[in-house]
Amino acid sequence: MEMYERLLSHFGPQFWWPAETPLEVMVGAILTQNTNWSNVERAIKNLKENNHLTLKALSDLDFNDLAQEIRPAGYYNVKARRIKNLIRFIVDNFQGDLSLLSKEKTITLRENLLTVKGIGPETADSILLYAFKRPVFVIDTYTHRILSHHNITGEEESYHSLQNLFIDNLPKDQGLFNEFHALIVQTGKTFCKKKPKCDDCPLYLW
Repeated sequence: MEMYERLLSHFGPQFWWPAETPLEVMVGAILTQNTNWSNVERAIKNLKENNHLTLKALSDLDFNDLAQEIRPAGYYNVKARRIKNLIRFIVDNFQGDLSLLSKEKTITLRENLLTVKGIGPETADSILLYAFKRPVFVIDTYTHRILSHHNITGEEESYHSLQNLFIDNLPKDQGLFNEFHALIVQTGKTFCKKKPKCDDCPLYLW
């Protein structure tokens, strides 16, 4: 908890994930793969301005048109295909109704999300934590980097192992997991870069 408290004291609450609906979180979780958030915001803005950020609209939208709208997020053909895969999964298995999907137990919901081509553990857990408010800790590149810089884990530590490190040592609280992960991301973006700014980091000498 000391790490969390240091980061919260330095950065303050992050109010993450910035989205109006669970579907927006789900689409954003795919769009943010291998890009920065400012690019995702531009892609989301395009979808909203064209009234395409609904399940029906995304289901009906032509693949090429979707790819062009999300072009700012990069890898737009790949990501358009992954968004289509996710929408098809919801339509085929849950009648296109997110409220039915949200009734699934967390472990079942995670397993189901991981069957969607293009959704891996980080994306699935982001959806669980931020869209469906489940107490699941998200592990990303920043988490790996920060923990390895502080010799807490090795650089090759598995996703599951790092996730258990947090879950086993923190209260199982969705709000805490949300804030902690957001603070880790902010730390990674600000200080723990490939060329780290260690002297200014709130975790310096931690």
